[in-house]
Amino acid sequence: MGLIIMSCVIVLFIVMGIIFSNGKGAFLIAGYNTMSKEEKEKYDSVALCKFMGKLMFALSFAMVFWLLAIIYSTNILFVVGFILFFIFLVFGLIYIGSSGKFQSKK
Repeated sequence: MGLIIMSCVIVLFIVMGIIFSNGKGAFLIAGYNTMSKEEKEKYDSVALCKFMGKLMFALSFAMVFWLLAIIYSTNILFVVGFILFFIFLVFGLIYIGSSGKFQSKK
C-alpha cells in the first residue's frame, strides 16, 4: 500500500514539475496565488514557475529514495532521501526569498 501511495506522490510531483517547467501553473504556488494583482506584477512568474519545476524534480528525486526504502526495507535509504528532501526544500525557499532573479524587470 505504501509503495503505491509513494509512487503516486512521485508521479504527481513530476507532473507538477513538467507544468511548472513550461512556465505555467503559478496559481499553484502557495503565497503567490494569494498576492494582490499589484504584488504579482512585481514578480517574474515564468522564471518563478521554471525554478519551481526544477525544485519539484529535485524533490521527486529525493522521494525515490523513500520508495527504495520501502522496496528494500531499509531505513538508511529513507534517511538519505529525507536529508536530500530537506536540503532541496530549504535551499529552494532561501533562494526564492533572497535571490533578485524573480523580481520583474518592468
